[in-house]
This record gives sequence, structure tokens and C-alpha cells, in this order.
Amino acid sequence: MQPVSNQPLPLQDWAVLSLRPRGQHASLRKAAARTGARLVAVSVLAIRPLCDAHTLHTLQEALAADCVLFTSPNAVAAAARLVPLHAQTTQHWIAVGEGTRRALQRHGVSALAPSRMDSEGLLALAPLRCVAHRRVGLITAPGGRGMLEPVLRERGAEVIRANVYQRVTVELSAHQRAQLNTLLQQPQQVALAVSSGEALQALLQQTPPAALMQVLVLAASARLAQQAREAGFTRIATATSARPAALLHAATKAACA
Repeated sequence: MQPVSNQPLPLQDWAVLSLRPRGQHASLRKAAARTGARLVAVSVLAIRPLCDAHTLHTLQEALAADCVLFTSPNAVAAAARLVPLHAQTTQHWIAVGEGTRRALQRHGVSALAPSRMDSEGLLALAPLRCVAHRRVGLITAPGGRGMLEPVLRERGAEVIRANVYQRVTVELSAHQRAQLNTLLQQPQQVALAVSSGEALQALLQQTPPAALMQVLVLAASARLAQQAREAGFTRIATATSARPAALLHAATKAACA
């Protein structure tokens, strides 16, 4: 039997396309490398922190709410640029997922995160189930998780929304377009990591959709899998979360099926 160390890794010769914002590919790159895949950064969005007086005012109000909810590590970073983050003993601080929870932890804040890292998982958490007549601070960006705020309001919460950063569309460079064109000549061994519906839409606006439809989509949630399906993708693997390890695990299962 061939030694295990000489056996090919499960995604050997695969390429993983990362739609994460500029400068935020490192963790996905490491996870891809552990499976034998190479990561190709295809950033169609960039993160722009907001720092005007209105943003600061709404953030301070949101941070004083009964429940304080952060929707991404970018939200944590942008908020921390404006004010120190300190949780009061009477508050519930909540993170959308493990990455956001760890980002808050680095600022000395303990936060609750759901095991199911999507809007449904968040809304099932005990502090957000009974929010009638309570204030919920939503630290986020324009767009994104559209069902959170309406559902919280339906449950009787006063939602104080603080948009502390924005996602801006960026054009693919000539080099990135050339890389994509080369990779899509063999789409059977290309995986597209999708943890943002906005990023997927931005990619489709810049790339002829027909050239992408044969790649394997790694969707970070059932909602994103459905969005990819509606866009015309047929090879879709749904991960348990947006964590790099979860996305690459879904890719490995699909590739070995």
C-alpha cells in the first residue's frame, strides 16, 4: 500500500475562487492549502469603514441597547475603530458566528454565537426570542442580512441600527480576469466559495454567467445555496457555516462523492 504521506490530497489540482473582500483571503487560503487546493482571490467587494458623526452617534446608541448584535468581524473592527468595546453586565452581546465571536473576544468582550451561523440560527437564540419592549443594537452594514431587522421588530423590539462600514464594488483587474478565463476552461475542478450573496451578484455582473455555471459552488448557508441555484448554478455544496474549514469540508465531500 502506498504510504499515506504520498497519497494525493482530496482537492489536489483544484482551484478555489474566493469572493471575500480585499485583504481578507488568508484564512480561506490556509484551509484550501490543507486540502491540496490553491486559492485564487477574486475580490469584487472592498470594505470601507464609516467614521462620520452620524455613524458615531448611532453606534453609541446601539452599544447601549439591551442586546447588542454584531453581524460580521468587519462590523466589530469598524466599531472598534470608533469607540472602545465594553459590555455591561446587564447586556447580552451576540455574534452572528464563531468568527465574529472571536473578533469580539480579541477586544475583551464575551459574546454568544449560534451553532447555526445564519439569520435563522441567530433569531433562535434565547436573548433574541423574547425582545418585546427591549432595545436591540444592530451593528452592521447597509444590505446583507435582510430578515434580521424586520423579524426583531415583529417580535416587538426597538431596533437601533448602526451601519459602521459599507461594502463597495470593485472592478476585477485584467490579471484577475485572465486567471478566471484560464481556470474556467476546466470548470470541473474549480470551486467558488460563496459566503455573501452581494459578492456573488457582483461577480455575475462582471463575468459572463455562462462561463461560471459549471463550477462547484460552496454555499455558506441554505439561503446562499438557493440564491446560487436561482442564478443558474447546478453544482452546489452547502456548508454548515461560512468558516473556511466548513467550506472546504463541503468541497471535499462533493469532490469525493
